[in-house]
Amino acid sequence: MRSAAVPSAALAGLLLLSGCTGSSGGGGGDAAPVEPVTAAPDAASTLVADTDPAASAVSTSRALFTSSPVVVVAGADDEAGQLLGASAAVSLGVPLLLTTGGADDPVGDELDRLGATDVLAVDAELPATEGRDVVSVPATADAVAGATGVDLGQADEVAADGAVAAVAGLDGDAPVALVPEDGAAGEGESEGGELPEVTRAEPLEDVVVLASGSPESLAGVATARAAGATVTLTEGQTDPRASASVVDALAQAQPDAVVVLGADFAGVAGLDWKTATAASGTQLPGGGQLLFPEHFFVALYGYPDGGALGVLGEQPLEQSITRAEETAAQYDALVPDRTVVPMFEIIVTVASASAGPDGNYSTEADLETLRPYVEAAGAAGLYVVLDLQPGRTDFLTQAQQYQSLLELPYVGLALDPEWRLQPNQVHLTQIGQVGIDEVNQVVTWLADLTRANALPQKLLVLHQFQVRMIVDRERLDTSRDELAIMVHVDGQGSQPAKQDTWNVLHQDAPSPLYWGWKNFYDEDEPMLTPEQTIEQVLPVPELVTYQ
Repeated sequence: MRSAAVPSAALAGLLLLSGCTGSSGGGGGDAAPVEPVTAAPDAASTLVADTDPAASAVSTSRALFTSSPVVVVAGADDEAGQLLGASAAVSLGVPLLLTTGGADDPVGDELDRLGATDVLAVDAELPATEGRDVVSVPATADAVAGATGVDLGQADEVAADGAVAAVAGLDGDAPVALVPEDGAAGEGESEGGELPEVTRAEPLEDVVVLASGSPESLAGVATARAAGATVTLTEGQTDPRASASVVDALAQAQPDAVVVLGADFAGVAGLDWKTATAASGTQLPGGGQLLFPEHFFVALYGYPDGGALGVLGEQPLEQSITRAEETAAQYDALVPDRTVVPMFEIIVTVASASAGPDGNYSTEADLETLRPYVEAAGAAGLYVVLDLQPGRTDFLTQAQQYQSLLELPYVGLALDPEWRLQPNQVHLTQIGQVGIDEVNQVVTWLADLTRANALPQKLLVLHQFQVRMIVDRERLDTSRDELAIMVHVDGQGSQPAKQDTWNVLHQDAPSPLYWGWKNFYDEDEPMLTPEQTIEQVLPVPELVTYQ
């Protein structure tokens, strides 16, 4: 865009203001104004994912307009016609349709459904138009302004890759003529006079259109703006949870209905619950509701009370927060394309040498004793992971004991199979292991909990340093988008040995799967610096933990 008529916020895909009701354009004469009728979709979420631009335009019109006596039509392959058609449609408050000129052109049936009596054809030839008055104009701002009676103001030149964003920024109360940056314009004479005066319908202020910005959605975006719906561009993201700006937009609007527009969304599962989750407005530390690839975590590991089980307990809480922040800050310049977030990984059930009152060889920390510690970390912008060392009980049973903490948006879960005992086993006589069915039970429960509470994506960490520790790992259920599942490689000792473990555990790993690396202060020979960690641990992990 070369002028400032379209706000930069539109180009960034942020929330765009809806138009207001009023009379718009048309010659009118003594005839009464005509008025389109808009209607919000009945469903909370409606998907428009047509790959064909003409079909996409029709689908959006069907979603938002019950009827419209006046309709704007442009050619499906005509950039100048579509841009000026969008300017006219939004100014008048009527749908923009696209004609293909072929035998299966969908525009005729949609004109019939809308009850269109007058059509503004912008550099377009319509199929049979019996019973309709057609005003044909070339794709020039003056011709469109003359036919609509709308002063389109200063022309704005639009680059091809900014066309959808420019249309999303149109405002019916501040008309503007969008024209291609290359200066392409239609030729010919106007025919058919002027359109009737149009009274814009009540704006659909309770409808948000999430548009990916893909080129075929341009006419649909124009129709959404004409209907007074709010348009939020996702900048190509197909998961509403991925963008902090989209989450903010949905949370601010609290729409009754969402239309998801763009061929990019075809085949994306769970758009209904993902949109509802985004509308909660709750974001992860570092922004957005998806963990990766946006975030890079750096964790301190241990138990809050004392340093015997890790560095986390070597200092009081506030000093631990500061230490986590300072440790994470060393990675800021090393992963410039990520948001670095400090983390606590808190051992909440500790492997025990004695059976204890419940006989499970695991000491469970009191939930309410942990809560102030966890909440203080969250308030400081840290992510928190609760680590389970279950002994002879199962992981799901222990995880459920901490459900109220896991219902916090910044709290994830870690399973440590090293400390999972079979009946009659005790700790430190063997390395523990867990079957994949037990892990998948936790996956299902935690994913269901996350969705039911409209929480941001949760991190589920699986600690591993031997292949045998997770039996049948290839059957891990990675299908639940509510979770990001990570294998945390816990090997210690010499760097060649740690690299061997890292490489072996990557073999035959299911997908998608994320990876964590642990730096041991005392046991590694030597411990890698942050720079060495990023340079030598490849592929670069998503989490680096210090113990």
